[in-house]
Amino acid sequence: MQAVDETIKSSKQDLFEGVDFYGIDDLLNEEQKLVRASVRDFVKKEISPYIEDWAQRGHFPYEIVRKFGEVGAFGPQIPSAYGGGGMDYITYGLIMQEIERGDSGMRSTASVQGSLVMYPIYKFGSEEQKQKFLPKLASGEFLGCFGLTEPDHGSNPSGMTTHFKDMGDHYLLNGAKMWISNAPKADIAVVWAKNEEGRIHGLIVERGMEGFSTPETHGKWSLRASATGELVFQDVKVPKENLLPGKSGLGAPMMCLDSARYGIAWGAVGAAMDCYDSARRYALERIQFDKPIASFQLIQKKLAEMLTEITKGQLLAWKLGMMMDAGTATTAQISLAKRNNVEMALNIAREARQIHGGMGITGEFPMMRHMMNLESVITYEGTHDIHLLILGHAITGIPSFK
Repeated sequence: MQAVDETIKSSKQDLFEGVDFYGIDDLLNEEQKLVRASVRDFVKKEISPYIEDWAQRGHFPYEIVRKFGEVGAFGPQIPSAYGGGGMDYITYGLIMQEIERGDSGMRSTASVQGSLVMYPIYKFGSEEQKQKFLPKLASGEFLGCFGLTEPDHGSNPSGMTTHFKDMGDHYLLNGAKMWISNAPKADIAVVWAKNEEGRIHGLIVERGMEGFSTPETHGKWSLRASATGELVFQDVKVPKENLLPGKSGLGAPMMCLDSARYGIAWGAVGAAMDCYDSARRYALERIQFDKPIASFQLIQKKLAEMLTEITKGQLLAWKLGMMMDAGTATTAQISLAKRNNVEMALNIAREARQIHGGMGITGEFPMMRHMMNLESVITYEGTHDIHLLILGHAITGIPSFK
């Protein structure tokens, strides 16, 4: 399929140069800017020319996995001793921003690998598990997925029914997970399941284990260039050495989700930037009533509001990155940024589509693809409303989940 993809390129060149109305680059160090430039060039070369075709066909380009590994998109915040980039969280955020400017599905592939597979193995895994899996995940030799959501338990993961029993020399795993990014192609899955006492633990399930299958989810209107599927466990024998020993309880997967949600807060800014950049260029080129539509007050209003919201989102992500690097960021603060920036990006995609008129619904421009993708991003890893309730708990001290 790669040979086919190489011949199907968009006729539109990726001319994106960045959006920085407040001189936010002054807050970044040289290494952070160099990494961002490298990933931006990667997106222009390896994603932008092909993404509309991939999305139209519902095709996940598996060859991108190795390429992500080569550019350092997998686990940039994981220490270099285990194959990661050993970078700070702001650099990680900038990488997610650039990849999601290309496509949310592509960013999902990278952030699941780094924050939901590599991070729990690094944070909660044994030294043997780290040495065995992390370098291969970092290089793209292995692709991983994260199994938490179940058919009947999405926003309430504590109600999960996937479970395992101690059989003496191994564990016996049964249950199912759904809406799992990377699942159909994954070599390993970090799966969260309850033991016989009802305590949640993480298990590393490997492709090829008898009784483990990953049926693909079809018919998606969103994240069409991302592979989504189920994880099905029917008496899967999991070696005892595949249990993550460092932490149990629901707090373990929630820590992983905090890391991933942080990346989404940056990624959504990238999607918004792409829509804004396309709208600004189009408005300057599109002639109506003998002048560019950019000269009309309502178009300028839309562009001004887009730029304002992007700038606010950039500053929010940067400040959150500073707190992540200092180790002070709370779940509620991460929820605020994820919720705000995804809603912002979705609103900008809709406004940008209107500026493009009828052309905005075609694959010649990115807004409809971003808009459909963001409908998933606003739901996964904590729905828009659930993040409101997380903030409400932080504000009042009263949990509304029970």
